[in-house]
Amino acid sequence: MTALLNVALPVFGIILAGYLAGRAKLLGGHAAEALNLFVFYIALPPLLFLAMAQTDLNRIFAWDFIAVYGLSMLTLFLIAALLSRLLFKRTTAEAALAGMGSIFGNTGYMGIPLTITAFGEDMALPAIIATVMNSALVVGGVSALVEGATRGGQGPWIIAGHVLKSLSRNPLVIGPAAGLIFGALAIPLPAPLITFCEIVGGAAGPCALFAIGLFLVGKPLTASLGEVSVVVALKLLALPALAFLLLPLFPGMDSDWARVLLLMTALPLGANVFVLAMKHDRWILPSSSATLLSTVLSVATVSALLAWMGL
Repeated sequence: MTALLNVALPVFGIILAGYLAGRAKLLGGHAAEALNLFVFYIALPPLLFLAMAQTDLNRIFAWDFIAVYGLSMLTLFLIAALLSRLLFKRTTAEAALAGMGSIFGNTGYMGIPLTITAFGEDMALPAIIATVMNSALVVGGVSALVEGATRGGQGPWIIAGHVLKSLSRNPLVIGPAAGLIFGALAIPLPAPLITFCEIVGGAAGPCALFAIGLFLVGKPLTASLGEVSVVVALKLLALPALAFLLLPLFPGMDSDWARVLLLMTALPLGANVFVLAMKHDRWILPSSSATLLSTVLSVATVSALLAWMGL
C-alpha cells in the first residue's frame, strides 16, 4: 500500500492528468507532440548528460546489470518475433516490430522519474543505462532489421548507414555519450552548466508523464487484440519474470540495482515502437493498441511489483 500511495499513484496520477487534459482539449491538438519534443530534445538529454558526467566510469559499466538486462531482452525478442511470424503470420519487418513491442519499455519518459521517486536520485543511473541501451541497441537493432526487410534492393552497408545516421541524431544517445566523454576525461563542469542541467532535467519527468497521458487520447484499443494481448503479456509479465530468473547467475549485483532492473523490465511499451511503426508503415495499429493497453495495465502490475519490493 505504501508503494501505491507514495510512488505509483503520483506517477500515474500525472499520466491521468495529461489524459484528462487531452480529452478536454485544454492544450490544443498539438500539445502531446510539443511536450514530447521538449522532453526528447530539451529536457531529457541534459539529465542524462549530467548523470553520466558526474558518475564514476566503474559504476557506468555495470556489466552484471547490462548482461541481465540485455540477455533477458534478447531472449524475449527472439521468442516474440518467432510467435509473430508463426502464430500471427506477420512479415519479417512486422515481426521485428512485434518483438520490439515485447521488450521496449518506457524507460526514459516513465522509468527514470519513477525510479527517482521510488529509490531516490542516487539510483537514477541504472535507469539511465537501461534508457541508453534501449535507445542505442534496441532501436538501432530493430531499425536495421526493418530496414533490411523493407529495403531488399539495398546492400547491408547502405542499411547500416541509415541506422547509424539515425542514432547519431538521437538526443538520448548524444546526451549520455557526451556525459561519458566528460566523465572519462575528468573535464570539470561549470556551475552554471550544472544548474542548467538540473533545472531543465528536472522538468523531464513530469512533462514526459503528462505527455504520455496526452498521447493516449483517442488511441484504438481493439486493433489486433489477440496479438496485442500476447505482446502486452510478454512485456509486463514475461520480461520481468525472465530477468528475475537470470539474476541468480550474477550474484555480485547490488540489490538496489537489481530492483531497478526489475522495474525497468516491468514498464509499459515506450512510444518509440509506435514511432518506428509509423516511419516504416508497418504494424501501426497494433503498436498503438499495445502502448495504450500496456500503460493502462501497468498501473496494477508496476504497483504490485513495487509493493512486492517492499516500497
